[in-house]
Amino acid sequence: YGGPRIYTDYTEMLRAEKPDIVSICTWPHLHAPMTLAAAEGGVRAVHCEKPMAPTWGEARRMHETCSRLGVQLTFNHQRRFLEPFQLVRRMITEGRIGALRRLEAQCSDLLDWGTHWMDMLFFFNGETAAQWVIGQIDARKVHRIFGVPAEEQGLCHFKFVNGVHATLCTGFEMDLGCAIRVIGDAGTIEVGWGEPVVRIWSDGTTGWEVVPVSEGIHDEAAHGRVAADIVRCLDTGERPLLSSYHAVQSTEVIFATYESSRRRGRIDLPLSVDDAGLVTMIGEGTVAPASDS
Repeated sequence: YGGPRIYTDYTEMLRAEKPDIVSICTWPHLHAPMTLAAAEGGVRAVHCEKPMAPTWGEARRMHETCSRLGVQLTFNHQRRFLEPFQLVRRMITEGRIGALRRLEAQCSDLLDWGTHWMDMLFFFNGETAAQWVIGQIDARKVHRIFGVPAEEQGLCHFKFVNGVHATLCTGFEMDLGCAIRVIGDAGTIEVGWGEPVVRIWSDGTTGWEVVPVSEGIHDEAAHGRVAADIVRCLDTGERPLLSSYHAVQSTEVIFATYESSRRRGRIDLPLSVDDAGLVTMIGEGTVAPASDS
């Protein structure tokens, strides 16, 4: 993209430029070392691409280090700023479907795409913490996304501390008929992959009602709003909408799903391991050929 000064060594850039804000757009294995170097080098705000990191230990250290040093850390779960998702959250809080009972979502994988939908499940449930996770993955055909192994098929079910349950299914032959489904005791809201983007079926109606929106679920308008919120919160001291305090909760559930598959049992949070169970199982040859490259 050009620019007046280009560096091939980010540590040299940090020393020479002493930036206030750093945006990290590299592959996931560099997210943790670059974030930690920026935070320890005096940067005031770090905005990092998703997913947080390839392992739970790295993700947790990024959040804990920036929190300790007073560095504003955000992750690019930019869909929080788009109209369809803002609208769905508002309909939930207004009681349009009664009390929230269950959340369902479907996508291609847990860590790369799934980090968006997992984040959205927490967003819709008011950032409530998760209590336990049970899940299973199949990785007989391991593929890598930006260098990080991903499962071919996965199933994650977890419970929030407020009693709401959520399920995220991924990959092979997983199709819920929509991207995200929100179920209350008086109705259902769906977010579609295409048209209609948002629809609702609630008590007193005889069928689905399409909710008009002017943006889609992939709209590029989100990125400018993200940048504006980062700068605004750096000035006001408020917690950004994409704060690591939110990202670390949803990321823990993803790695707990891998750990549940490894242990063949429920994982009660907080998650106590540092690695990524999927990566470890692949290395051991328990879920895919050990010769996987």
